[in-house]
Amino acid sequence: MSRTTVASWRRDLRHGNVGKLRDLMVILKYKPAWVLAAILIAVATALFADFLRFVNAPLSLPEAEVVYEIFPGTSFDDLARDLDARGIVAEPFYFTVLAKLQNRTSSIKAGEYRIAEPLTPNGLLELFVGGRVAEYSLAIPEGWTFRQIFEAVQAHPKIVATLGPGQVMAALGRPDTHPEGWFYPDTYRFPAGTTDLAFLRRAHDMMDRRLAAEWEGRMPDLPLDSAYEALTLASIVEKETGVAAERPEIAAVFISRLRKGMLLQTDPTVIYGLGEAYDGDIRYRDLRRDTPYNTYIHRGLPPTPIAMPGGDAIHAVLQPADSSALYFVARGDGSHHFSETYEEHREAVVRYQLDGDASRYRERED
Repeated sequence: MSRTTVASWRRDLRHGNVGKLRDLMVILKYKPAWVLAAILIAVATALFADFLRFVNAPLSLPEAEVVYEIFPGTSFDDLARDLDARGIVAEPFYFTVLAKLQNRTSSIKAGEYRIAEPLTPNGLLELFVGGRVAEYSLAIPEGWTFRQIFEAVQAHPKIVATLGPGQVMAALGRPDTHPEGWFYPDTYRFPAGTTDLAFLRRAHDMMDRRLAAEWEGRMPDLPLDSAYEALTLASIVEKETGVAAERPEIAAVFISRLRKGMLLQTDPTVIYGLGEAYDGDIRYRDLRRDTPYNTYIHRGLPPTPIAMPGGDAIHAVLQPADSSALYFVARGDGSHHFSETYEEHREAVVRYQLDGDASRYRERED
């Protein structure tokens, strides 16, 4: 019997074609038993060696990395055939045999997978059975608003949109809660097909847990009646500075002003209240516009947070610096100058924002 004949049978068996094996049995029907046994042993040995080669040899992928999706309800036979058609597994029959020997044909998990070299067929089977699906990411930066987050989630190609912005909090079981502030800034990883609700639930639950933990360990005697007020103030601190080291001192200024019943007078709340009317520049008339978020005319905290505060901002509000400062002004380099008195603050404004021209400050006061 020639090697070519055996190789031909091996190829047919690898692809599930048993027709030639049946033909062989018919031919050998009238042969001596020892001839039949010798041929069958030779074929079986060759096939077993070929199977072991398949199991242990790295896959030869059409690309260095292939993204492959298994859809719910896919049978293992269909999977093996499709992997063959895609050039991922060259011997679908052997791949099915491998799965059957391990009793795993019904254990594959639906999802999207990244298949990369080097990977053996056994490793591929482990990948599918373990459900190690490909993951994608979406970052929520500190200081983003709910609107920005919602738009980013809806625009992500691997997230399934199911909600409108007005449906989110009700779907999270908090229908009477304003969504602003309630989603923790972080980079989240998720598989393809994740819904917008599932993604936002993770961010919401993270914020809920972080806020509760910080509130539980808060400094005593703060002028804040609830964790929600802390979240609101933290959102202001988040928008006021990008310098992490300054947040406790920024928070201390607002805490002191709340204690004294002073106006918070913070521009980010004014900007939030302007909404789409804000064009990138705050004018004096904006500081006098009566919105619920204008802390230049309304005392205390605004009615809701104005952005998503990060963990550092929340911690700063509940563990503020030991400071007597009541004012701060931007230096122009991202940091701030803090002042305890109005006179010192006035001098700082003239120095850092008015180029030393005190007359311009008087114009502002008028």
